[in-house]
Amino acid sequence: MYSPADLEFMQLALDEARKASFISNPNPRVGCVIVKDNQVIGHGHTQMVGGPHAEVQALANAKAQGHSVEGATVYVTLEPCCHHGRTPPCTDALINSRVAKVIAAMEDPYPLVAGKGLQVLKENGIEVRCGLYEKEAADINPGFIKRIQTGMPWVRLKIASTLDGTTALNNGVSQWITDNQARLDGHRWRAQACAILTGIGTIQEDDPQMTVRGIDTPRQPLRVVIDSQLKISLNAKILEGGNTLVICANPDPAHFENMRRELLVHKVALINLPNEHGKVDLPAVFKYLAQTLQVNEVHVEAGNKLNGSLIKEDCVDELLMYFAPTLIGPGIGIANLGPFESLENRYDWQFIDQTLIGDDLRLRLTKISAAT
Repeated sequence: MYSPADLEFMQLALDEARKASFISNPNPRVGCVIVKDNQVIGHGHTQMVGGPHAEVQALANAKAQGHSVEGATVYVTLEPCCHHGRTPPCTDALINSRVAKVIAAMEDPYPLVAGKGLQVLKENGIEVRCGLYEKEAADINPGFIKRIQTGMPWVRLKIASTLDGTTALNNGVSQWITDNQARLDGHRWRAQACAILTGIGTIQEDDPQMTVRGIDTPRQPLRVVIDSQLKISLNAKILEGGNTLVICANPDPAHFENMRRELLVHKVALINLPNEHGKVDLPAVFKYLAQTLQVNEVHVEAGNKLNGSLIKEDCVDELLMYFAPTLIGPGIGIANLGPFESLENRYDWQFIDQTLIGDDLRLRLTKISAAT
């Protein structure tokens, strides 16, 4: 059994992990607190790639405050790493610091760790426990966990809609259905993603930048455009500043090569990922993002056609929906699905949470697996 103090300190570690939401990708978001004589003497969270991990950050924080960590208890939201990557093993730092106990929220699914970090600590005389607030820790890192376990990223589909399920008028006007607070909240979700994905329809209709704005973040996610026929204008705002990937499907070879050269000038990458129907192979897109670019989370903001395709091809893990308290009648819907002749063809989801954001209602849902 864990003590009330254990629960409190691990909650503090989880709070630390959340501080890494905008900076740690593609590494997991990890938080750590170090406790001695029932007092927190050090805390930290994962820094940007190549920077200190949470445990090393917490050890440095304790040292900066003049505290000795010998005999202390370390609360960490993910098993300490025991391998050499961009940084040395966190297990070495903990062992050399002579801490007495490590309580981890969950094991690291990464194959080079996967229980080995905890075993190394045990073999060096450190008391180890694991499993405190495991679900909460996992919920902070859905993309990292899914990428490591399946080779695919966590895909979050963002939608802003009226109460009657309309995302835009029939003439395409959609700005703005939700208010400023909801839009700012949407940018927070953009900021924690590794990539923001949209379709050529949205680019042609709205010419969005697809960047994080209004949020203090040191990094901008990769921008990804699904453009089967390679129709994107070289003046599109989403190409500005580079950091963009355009994905097409079997375009004319001469047009492809010409666009590849033109986009390269903008520091924009272009790849061809067709399916058998001459469209972009959406599952292959996410496989490429996860396995080639180490993308953990993809934030999708697209139109109803691409939304429908993503749902039909089982690419979406989570719905992030903002409902404005208004009705506008017929227009463009949330996703191009159906029409169905039976309710058995429907797509069922389960709620994660629901929150009022200003005057708008935010719902988060995850898909119900076939086994549910």
